[in-house]
Amino acid sequence: MSSDVVKKRKPKVIRSEAGTPDTKRGRGEGEQTRAVSSHVKFRKVRLRQVQVPNAAGPQLMGQKKLLTAKNQDVRVYNEEVELEGRDPQQDYILYQETCASLAKLMGEIQELKANGVESGTKQRVDVLHLQLQNLLYEVMHLQKEIGKCLEFKSQHEEIELVSEEEFFKDAPAEISRPHITREDHHQLTLSRLDWELEQRKRLAEQYKTSLSSKEKIQKAIEQKREYLSSLQPGLHNIMQVMQKQAEVARHLPPPLYVLFVQAGAYGQACDKRLSVNVCGDVDEAKALSRPPEESQDDESDSDAEEEQQNTKRRRGTVGVQLDDKRKEMLRRHPLSLCIDIKCKDGNVLHLFFYYLMNLNILTVKSKVSSSIDLSVAVSAGELLNSESLLNCLYASDHGNETPNPANRYQFDKVGIVTFADYVSDLGHPYMWTELMGSGLSSSHMEKTMKLLRGRLQARLALHKQFSSLEHSIIPVSSECQHLFPAKVLSALTRWTMLSHQEFAELSFVQHVVKAGLVQETDLFFMAVVERGTASLRAAVVLNPRYPDVSPIFCLSLFWKGERSGRTDDNLRAIESEVNVFRTELQGPRPGFQLLTNQIQRLCMCLDVFLETESQVSDGSEGPKEFPREKMCLRTARGLSRLKPFKYIYPQGFFCHR
Repeated sequence: MSSDVVKKRKPKVIRSEAGTPDTKRGRGEGEQTRAVSSHVKFRKVRLRQVQVPNAAGPQLMGQKKLLTAKNQDVRVYNEEVELEGRDPQQDYILYQETCASLAKLMGEIQELKANGVESGTKQRVDVLHLQLQNLLYEVMHLQKEIGKCLEFKSQHEEIELVSEEEFFKDAPAEISRPHITREDHHQLTLSRLDWELEQRKRLAEQYKTSLSSKEKIQKAIEQKREYLSSLQPGLHNIMQVMQKQAEVARHLPPPLYVLFVQAGAYGQACDKRLSVNVCGDVDEAKALSRPPEESQDDESDSDAEEEQQNTKRRRGTVGVQLDDKRKEMLRRHPLSLCIDIKCKDGNVLHLFFYYLMNLNILTVKSKVSSSIDLSVAVSAGELLNSESLLNCLYASDHGNETPNPANRYQFDKVGIVTFADYVSDLGHPYMWTELMGSGLSSSHMEKTMKLLRGRLQARLALHKQFSSLEHSIIPVSSECQHLFPAKVLSALTRWTMLSHQEFAELSFVQHVVKAGLVQETDLFFMAVVERGTASLRAAVVLNPRYPDVSPIFCLSLFWKGERSGRTDDNLRAIESEVNVFRTELQGPRPGFQLLTNQIQRLCMCLDVFLETESQVSDGSEGPKEFPREKMCLRTARGLSRLKPFKYIYPQGFFCHR
């Protein structure tokens, strides 16, 4: 090409987009020039040599001109040199072919995307490559895990298991599984580990139990140590008192000494609320125990006084002599024994034991100390009376006659008819008192002390109940409310005490007296229950051994005439309801509420009797005096037309037994 052509194209090589009027070409020439310039620009960016086929053979369409400077070798790309060796027409044709090829490829790509064909594409290759990478990663992970498992050291290898022989011998079949483990070493190891775990669980449980027991024992030891450390001052005082008591006890007569020792031992071992003390004149007791020689020496110095005394005795009358002999025979030892039995509520039973030296028997008196006012209830006057408090502690032991058969002959000599005339001064010679001072004391001590404490508690409970009964209130505890309906209309109107003679004169109690169910030592009371015009009298026999022996009720009803348990079958049935069914009425142990529950049942049965009895016997019309309020399955049954007196809880109706 000539230099003119190059000069004309130079502005386009510079890629001037604005252009000038001098550099404008025709439309066809301008398009070609722009195409060539664009192609040249593309080639310049690539900075590489391109070989283009030519008719004259291979020829460089562009070339690099080396510019050499002094001390410098620089290779520079020169666009003008390359343009001099290129044919614009060829570049244009190459450009068109390239554009057509790109357009074809883009069309194919668009068609493939439109048809959803993915095979053969790069996306499928990427997916497969990703899957391959995942598989390789998983293989590598598994290899690492296999390596860890092969290198793993289990802790069971450090556990010293029992031998296989011992394992099959001691382990149960559900753990040892010999039919499997004898052939499979892996299962054998697992089973041995299970057996080891089971044994360790057992040992851990035993350890916890032993540790708990150890803590309890240590705590008990500490408590006992504290108790023992605080016990020394008290023991010192007790020892001093015991020494004094022992010094005094040496002068007790043998029966009282036995009782002193046995009661003291029982109190220390079993009953901390029991105390024993010696009372009386020690000097007089020492004088009684002085040897005969000393007493003879003393008597030798006073012969004149003895002669004078003998002279006075001769001058006395026969009656005076008998009185002196009786006093001498009934003389008590100067020392006595006091046993205090305390209850949890603060009440105390004081027992005073005396020894009659010439009769060789023990007697006892009693006294009660209580924090409550014992004078409130008039009918309870005999409950805590010292003359009757200890009667029949054991069955039929009234304490009015001496247990020593020889005393009968001694009484005949001095004209004593019965010892009962002297018990108020000397005390009661009960059989249990005699046993307490004998060699059998230890075998009777515990039972007797429990009976004595129970007697005091029973009498105090009765005393409280009598105070309510005298005010026409029947105390029923919450534990016994289910024995009775919620509404009982018959009410107690009177509660008084009777003497034995007054009781025996009642006409409706003669069958009880004749049957021998009444003793003079019993306590007798009269209860009156009323409802409307009906009045029911109940004579009550209270045995001293209450509540071990149930009270006896005898009934007499004044309503449309007089009837009793001997003449009316329904009154006899009411007596049975009150007297017989003790297990239903005694309440919580020890059964101190038996009496009040019997009275409440009596009121309940009177309600049933009056409400179920025909109200208008003469056929006249009018309102009934006792409307039906109790629900009964049947109002009468049998030829005797017995009433339903049995109460069913919680349904609340009455039926026949």
